[in-house]
Amino acid sequence: MRNTFRNVIRTGSIVIILSISIGLILAMLAARQAVQAKIDTVKSSVGNTISVSPAGVMGFEGGGEALTADQISKLSDIAHVSSVTSSLRDRLTTDDTTDLESAVEADTLGQRRANENTSTSVTQQAPPAGGMGNPMTSVQITGVSDTSLASTFGGSTVTWTSGKVFVGTEDTNVAVIGKDLAEKNSLTVGDTFTAYGQTIKVVGVYDAGTDFANNGVFVPLATLQRISEQSGSITSATVSVDSIDNLEATTTAIESSLSDSADVTNSQETVKQLVAPLESVKTISLFSLIGAIVAGAVIILLTMIMVVRERRREIGVMKAIGSSNFGIMKQFVAESVTLTTLALIVGSGIGIAASAPLTSLLVDTSSSSSQQAGPGMGGPRGAGMAFGFGRQTLQNIESSVGVSTLAAGVGATLLISVLGSAVPSLMISKIKPAEAMRSE
Repeated sequence: MRNTFRNVIRTGSIVIILSISIGLILAMLAARQAVQAKIDTVKSSVGNTISVSPAGVMGFEGGGEALTADQISKLSDIAHVSSVTSSLRDRLTTDDTTDLESAVEADTLGQRRANENTSTSVTQQAPPAGGMGNPMTSVQITGVSDTSLASTFGGSTVTWTSGKVFVGTEDTNVAVIGKDLAEKNSLTVGDTFTAYGQTIKVVGVYDAGTDFANNGVFVPLATLQRISEQSGSITSATVSVDSIDNLEATTTAIESSLSDSADVTNSQETVKQLVAPLESVKTISLFSLIGAIVAGAVIILLTMIMVVRERRREIGVMKAIGSSNFGIMKQFVAESVTLTTLALIVGSGIGIAASAPLTSLLVDTSSSSSQQAGPGMGGPRGAGMAFGFGRQTLQNIESSVGVSTLAAGVGATLLISVLGSAVPSLMISKIKPAEAMRSE
């Protein structure tokens, strides 16, 4: 161990160079672990949903028959399905089903739709329940069985300006309404409104962040089925799968279960493109990790070759007085491990300090690349939403050097230290004493 400090300047230089390599090893290990954890999170919770709707229906457009509770209940028994959320949507119009007034003005697009719905054709009939109605005077009401997700209310996040949400499995005349709708109708928590001839009590007011979402009414699923006389009817369901890896197989199983009565879609392609930047960061960190390990091994190897060659005469003397090859090798391994331990102490500090900035740099680079490739998503709206979410997902990655990372880095460093010193010392230890003395 004392031999390490024979040449202090050289030792200091080697320690600095080697510590940078060790710091990079730790930083890349931390980045790779952080990215893998995020990929696992995305696969288990973000891209694991399947949308089910009546065949031929898109929102309030198209035809088709509503799905039934019996059909949806069978989906829970399909392998890899973790949960099923059902909903029923309908339109409340001020002329017959409610005293609510919409907070959204029709403007040009809405007026055009209104004119289409009020055509002068003699065969024109009033829109059926669940149809578009008059966009200036209609309010969307949704019955839901699960209120735990922000997406239920039409936003990526939802805040409660007053009151609280109801329990989706109950059957009571309660509702939560959007902030804009509440302001338009001067409603607060505890007030009531009329829908389908029933009195509904407001128990909460939410803000989902958009004008359209904040114009909605949400009630328990069983409540809407009862008061709208649509017992057992379901217009959409969201199926959560335990992992994105099982998404395709589960989608096929649901299609088989529902046959031609439903349209079944998933976001697998979108999620694959969201995960792609994460996989890119993971690959970059892997190659950087390999490069740092190779660099550290080369530094140790060259250093010990230089040290061993300088001490040929010492090795000859030790051999002459009876030292074994293994004993000589152990001496240089101990010297290498001492040198590496010094570099490890300094390198650990570098790795801890550099892990977060390096991960952020890799993330920002991959995020920018994915946005440049955005048009491939298929549709400006889908691309914008997907890549916006993808960038947010990337930015939420946090890297830190934990105990497991530090242990892995120490193990890898000590391994290359032992191997890097054992090879040259074993080779030189086989030299004959007379030959070593003569060469001096």
